[in-house]
Amino acid sequence: MTAMYLPALLYFVVTMALIGVLVVLSGLIGERKATRQKMLPYECGMDPIGTLEIHFPVKFYVLAMIFIIFDIETVFLYPWGVIFRDLGWFGFVEMLIFTAVLLIGLVYLYRKGALEWD
Repeated sequence: MTAMYLPALLYFVVTMALIGVLVVLSGLIGERKATRQKMLPYECGMDPIGTLEIHFPVKFYVLAMIFIIFDIETVFLYPWGVIFRDLGWFGFVEMLIFTAVLLIGLVYLYRKGALEWD
């Protein structure tokens, strides 16, 4: 049984070793000269206006994470739509349950006020 996972383990070890070598080499070979121009934030080629400390409200990050979660979950609808006829009623009921869970989560977030942008 473990022989089946040996290629995956070998791939993982080689990948981690390569990542380690590349990180060490970039640290040794790469130049680090911090100039005033390099430390300025890039704003479409224009000189920055104001301070560098811009604070976004936490709701922005929560809303972004909610969007990502629902976006990724709805991607599962596409493969289901492709093989809908092959799955029959079982696949239809499973997708109804999946969609109901998403809808319940969305209603919960709406009631908690997580989708409001003030």
